[in-house]
Amino acid sequence: MSSTEHEAFLRDLREKSLRQQEQFIGNIKQRLGRSGQGGEPPAHPFKGAPDFWQEFELKQDERVNLFMDNWKKAGGHAVQLRTMEEAKRFIVQLSKDLSAKQLLIQNQEELHAMELDRSLNGAEVSVWHQQQGLSVAAGADIGVVVVDYAAAYTGSIIVTSSPDKGRSVSLLPTVMIAIIPAERLYTRVGQVLAHFNGSIREQMPAGIHFISGPSRSADIENDLTIGVHGPGIVYALVVTNE
Repeated sequence: MSSTEHEAFLRDLREKSLRQQEQFIGNIKQRLGRSGQGGEPPAHPFKGAPDFWQEFELKQDERVNLFMDNWKKAGGHAVQLRTMEEAKRFIVQLSKDLSAKQLLIQNQEELHAMELDRSLNGAEVSVWHQQQGLSVAAGADIGVVVVDYAAAYTGSIIVTSSPDKGRSVSLLPTVMIAIIPAERLYTRVGQVLAHFNGSIREQMPAGIHFISGPSRSADIENDLTIGVHGPGIVYALVVTNE
């Protein structure tokens, strides 16, 4: 086949494909009660969440209760506490109950202020930093983070990562403890995402991670396994600051 014949063959093939496409779309239009070929696409007057959902808001105690209920339904443990000092005591006691040898805390001021290393006997407390790599996180019994945001309606916590905050703290240890200040707990996920809208690229975090309960994996036969791709035991400590 010469080059001219080859070009003619491809042109005929393309035209045939376009006719079939038009016929296919025409059949759909006919079934939808629309006439004619081509033309402007139909209008889409609705975009995003409806107004009633944008206006939906819960009170703080309702948000706390709904979040905890949904978190537990996903297989996690949830505890409501009044202060960060109570959260510290909870972490210390849980570490003792689990005979934890290695705790890894996120590089956050709230966790530094707890001074967990002075309260835990027999357990080493490490602070995440880039030079550690993944080995410390993978070997940690417990990882502790203070969340950036949380959403009650989905029972999700949201943690961001950056050069100063490692995502491995919430992903690799056997047990993950997430501290949730109540003022960071929102009703809807959309309210959380609004914090990132319009941010320039340089101001965006390296990662935005949504966590809803322990790691859950299922194979093709729907056999559910917990803790394969992340912590199998997760605690959410909601601190109301009362």
